[in-house]
Amino acid sequence: MENYKSPVYNVRAVEIEKIQANAYNPNVVAPPEMKLLELSIWEDGYTMPCVCYYLPDTDKYELVDGYHRYLVMKTSKRIYKREKGILPVVVLEKDLSNRMASTIRHNRARGTHNIELMTTIVTELKKAGMSDTWILKNIGMDKDELLRFKQISGLSSLFTNKDFSIPK
Repeated sequence: MENYKSPVYNVRAVEIEKIQANAYNPNVVAPPEMKLLELSIWEDGYTMPCVCYYLPDTDKYELVDGYHRYLVMKTSKRIYKREKGILPVVVLEKDLSNRMASTIRHNRARGTHNIELMTTIVTELKKAGMSDTWILKNIGMDKDELLRFKQISGLSSLFTNKDFSIPK
């Protein structure tokens, strides 16, 4: 990895109309914090790019992280006008499971999560064939937390081929 270059060194200016939300972001921001985010962007500008995955078939960008910064541009006329409808974006090249994991890692480092959406993500990752070990490592969960999400989901398939005995 000696030639690795972080995505942040390749910020792109992307028209907001070419960006779409993902269907799996469990991060929730309360209305007072959204107002504060809008004020922050108004006063300081966009100081962090949104993280996206490029969808070549539709020539769109799907958000991995930055949904609320994106939402501010979509809903604040003054910011949209000042920024000319352009959002700073960096692009990750990852498959869907790894994009989901990236979203969770970005969010868990700073926010709260909607339990139902987290349960859906765990279910989707399991259906995609991701192991418990992969989920624990890539989502930053511990075994008890993963077990709770699997229990909440109610999907018996998430428990197949698992040993539930307590190790001695």
